[in-house]
Amino acid sequence: MSQVKIDKVCKKFGDFEAVKNFSLEIQDGEFIVLVGPSGCGKTTLLRMVAGLETVTSGEIFIDEAQITHMPPKKRDIAMVFQNYALYPHMNVYKNLAFALKLRKMPKPEIKETVKKTADLLGIGDFLNRFPNQLSGGQKQRVALGRAIVRQPKVFLFDEPLSNLDAKLRGSMRAEILDIHQRLNNTSIYVTHDQLEAMTMGTRIIIMKDGAIQQNGTPQEIYNNPVNKFVAGFIGSPAMNVMSCTIKEETGNLMAVNKGMNLTIPAEKTTGLTSYIDQDVYLGLRPEHISDLAGNATKADNSTFKAFVRLVEPLGSEQLIHLEAEDQRFIARIDPRSHITYGETLDFQAQMASATFFDGKTEERIV
Repeated sequence: MSQVKIDKVCKKFGDFEAVKNFSLEIQDGEFIVLVGPSGCGKTTLLRMVAGLETVTSGEIFIDEAQITHMPPKKRDIAMVFQNYALYPHMNVYKNLAFALKLRKMPKPEIKETVKKTADLLGIGDFLNRFPNQLSGGQKQRVALGRAIVRQPKVFLFDEPLSNLDAKLRGSMRAEILDIHQRLNNTSIYVTHDQLEAMTMGTRIIIMKDGAIQQNGTPQEIYNNPVNKFVAGFIGSPAMNVMSCTIKEETGNLMAVNKGMNLTIPAEKTTGLTSYIDQDVYLGLRPEHISDLAGNATKADNSTFKAFVRLVEPLGSEQLIHLEAEDQRFIARIDPRSHITYGETLDFQAQMASATFFDGKTEERIV
């Protein structure tokens, strides 16, 4: 497969800058996921790589060959769209074979390539059906097949699963990853769904307002978000982010707000001493908040009282929606804990796992 380099690419629509000075290097065989809220520029960037949008400034390379202004058909890429983009008047076989016929590939080779691809995707029994005779998942497999038969240098995916129901999205995620691992193709995948990003990407690029916020592996981004935006965007549920003030009491640093007075462990105080008496943001993942009826103890002075606003039993876990004064957040706890709506209970924050963000810049402190 191939390497992709995007160098200081910008895209303007009139005075609006949709993509701002975007640079990224993608190695051979990587599965890169561009993720961010609607309007952040991720699809525009993908379309510039595909050649469907012109580049205002900057350069794009595939295998060191500049393709910035090259026509789409000469870039040797394949794109899978959100709406499948199948030819309705052609059956599945003809949809898969169409690009190969344009290349004037011999009929026996076309037949063999289509059969191998159809078997790979589990659609070998549907070759004589037309798109209107297929389910959403089957249509998406055909759309994937049309990309695979071309054996392109780079695969581009533009939110390909957004039209599918939740269960089918989960199975199609697994299928796309399985195909990627078998073919070892270089892929760029666009989604607004952070769950897709976390489960699919070898690297995730978090975007906001046309710019990169963070570039890293799913685990790096989950454990070490660089700013408050990334912390609140990645995770299901996302990280709880609460306003607090750093105080010094009896030689200890404390994170203090109306509902909490939490001791900050020594290993977390680096960088926070200059924030004494200043407002910051405290970030805690839902799994880092425990109920005292479970395994938590009061040893580290990080307990607080909270009102239970909602209980979501999910079988293997419970999500507990809590409120402490004017702060609202979610705890992920053991399903065996008996917690009901309307109770006010003691909970514990695992402060050794806490993250702090600057109250003004919203950048990570520690």
